Amino acid sequence: MFQTFTERMKLKFADELRFIHGMRNQPKTVGAVWPTGPVMARSMASVVDIESRLPVLELGPGTGVITKAILARGLAPELLHAVEFSHEFVRELHIRFPRSNIHEGDAFNLDVSLGDANALRFDCAVSALPLLNFPAEMRTHFITDILKRLPLGRPLIQFSYGPLAPVQAVAGKFTVEHHDFILRNIPPARIWIYRQLPQ
Repeated sequence: MFQTFTERMKLKFADELRFIHGMRNQPKTVGAVWPTGPVMARSMASVVDIESRLPVLELGPGTGVITKAILARGLAPELLHAVEFSHEFVRELHIRFPRSNIHEGDAFNLDVSLGDANALRFDCAVSALPLLNFPAEMRTHFITDILKRLPLGRPLIQFSYGPLAPVQAVAGKFTVEHHDFILRNIPPARIWIYRQLPQ
């Protein structure tokens, strides 16, 4: 449906208010000072392989900026599974993306949070979780858990505000490479790609 400039601005302003409210109430799980910008969202969504016909896993969609970019690549909405911790964000995501699978839960416990979708194999994973807010051991477990849900070599894409990857490569398990540096984001952020190594 066509939206006027005024309607788009109202929606953007409402998203920003929800984001600020979420950051105030759950600062550890939101972990940013402003919603993800569209330039970073498009860069993160660029890893999705539409031709694979596999579902895509999104972690920490928040207000849905990256969700929108993933769907704009042509992914069928029914193939998107998003896991969000905030009940308020989940409610809004259901309204904005009614055909997608929005799971309310903890991305660090996907066996529970994904419910019936836990056994799915995903084309890739796109994560906006503030990993630097969590202990190193939890971060490494998170990366390992996500990668085992993807075909060998397919990416987990993760952004971070730090100068280094939030989780360093683990010899024999997974690699990490720098994907992009987004200056046009508040604050500027780096995007990293993790891939599982053959066992």
